[in-house]
Parts: sequence; C-alpha cells; structure tokens
Amino acid sequence: MTLFVNRLSHLDVSLWCPQRGLIGASWHVDAELDGELGEDGMLFDFGEVKPWIKSRLDGGADHTLLIPARAPDLEIVECGEGLCVRATRPYAMEIRAPRQAFTLMPWSAITTERLADQMAKELMKRPPPRVSAIRLRLREEAIEGASYTYSHGLKRHVGNCQRIAHGHRSRLHIWQRGVRMPGLEAEWAERLDDRYLIDQQDIATGDDAVAKGMMTTRYRADQGRFLLRLPVDRCIVLPTPTTVEHIASWLARRITEETGRTTRVQAFEGVDKGAIAEAQS
Repeated sequence: MTLFVNRLSHLDVSLWCPQRGLIGASWHVDAELDGELGEDGMLFDFGEVKPWIKSRLDGGADHTLLIPARAPDLEIVECGEGLCVRATRPYAMEIRAPRQAFTLMPWSAITTERLADQMAKELMKRPPPRVSAIRLRLREEAIEGASYTYSHGLKRHVGNCQRIAHGHRSRLHIWQRGVRMPGLEAEWAERLDDRYLIDQQDIATGDDAVAKGMMTTRYRADQGRFLLRLPVDRCIVLPTPTTVEHIASWLARRITEETGRTTRVQAFEGVDKGAIAEAQS
C-alpha cells in the first residue's frame, strides 16, 4: 500500500550552480510512503505524516546553501566561522559560515531528482512504524508571468533565515491605477533575477573587504559569524534589512520614482507568502 501527500511542505534554499552562480530556489515537496496497513486500516495518519516529514526537512536542507562539492573550480576548507567555500566559475565567490548553514553534496551539480532521493534516504534511516519506503519529489511552483530568484540573509532573525545565503523563487505582481502591469513585472523580475540582496548596514569595510569589482557583506547572528563576497553586479543594496516587507516597500518606491505613478507591489517570498506595499506618486 502507498500513501501519498502532495504539497506536503516546501523548501526555500540557495544553491551554487556552475552555470548561473548563486541562485535561490523554492520547491514544493510531494511524498509517497509504502508500507503495511495497521489494525486501524491506515498505513500512517495524515495528521502525523506532515509534521514528521516537515520537521526533518526543516532541520536539514531547508534554508541552507546547497553546495555541489565536486563542481569545477570550487574549494571547501575549514575556517574560523566554520566552513569557507570559494569558487571562480562562473564568477568569483567566497562564503564563510557555520557548518549548519551548508548542505554539501558529493556531486558536480545540484539536481532536484538527486536531492529528493538523498533526502528520502535520510528519512528512511529512522522511518515510522510499518513504513518500508519513502519517495520524495521536488518541483517548482507553476508561475504564469514574471518570477525571479534571489538570495539573502537576515541577521536579526531568530531562526534559520539568519543564514547568509538562503533564497527563494518568487512571483512579482505590480499594479498602477488599479491595473496589473506585466511589462513592469517582467522588467523588475529581470533586474532582480539571480541577485543577492544586501542590507546596506552589513556591507563590510576595511582592507580585507576591498577587492576590485567585489562586494563583501558580513555580520554576526545567533548561529555564528557570516561573510559573503560576490561581484558587485550580482548584488542589490537596500537601505533596510532584506525582509520581504522591506523588499515590497523598496520596489514600490523605486518603481513610483521611475514611472511617476502610484504603485502597488505584491512581493512574494517563495511560495504563497509575502508582503504588499504601496508608494504614492
């Protein structure tokens, strides 16, 4: 007998891609569980399936930076923060963070199929009673219209959002005079796509932060010390923390300034959540 739960949970992560560099991702998680029926006529109570799997996903890959350890031109070493990951392809990058901020995989690239298989294997190390196999599937949200991926870190967050490189794949809705503006949505999604969003207060200064064409962000949070260095053109600086509330407000103000029209923005943070802000012309 097989029990299935679609959209059981979702993952918000960043990953290092040998072709695109640092990108954000949001995936639905579908699950199938094989096993024998109990005397109650059930394999596993749905009310127990969801929190059991979700708690293990939350303590695993979710809100981490996925690193394909065998990617070309990639170096992983220990450092004072925990681990240091450096890359030169497709552009220069350095990140230092506590170990729990990373998910290292012995692959040359991250794929959803291999990641889902690996997560299912981890779940089967201590399966629920009567469960003989678990299969997971990761899939992107179906989005009509504009979307973009971004990465960020929130140093004041009490949970795993404080990790300096986690990310999302998000919708973007923009209204002016009560009308959706798909052209503006596509334009701003392209500007934001595959970018790292930085709180201006976290930009590092000093000799160790200076490198031609590079930007360094650094902070200390409850989980430890974090540093990320990227090319300037991969970064977007906000005058505030990069919460989705501030992202929505910043976008509304910028678009209003550029177009001269009152603008309402619905900014998503991954799947089915986000913030709405409006700026007057």
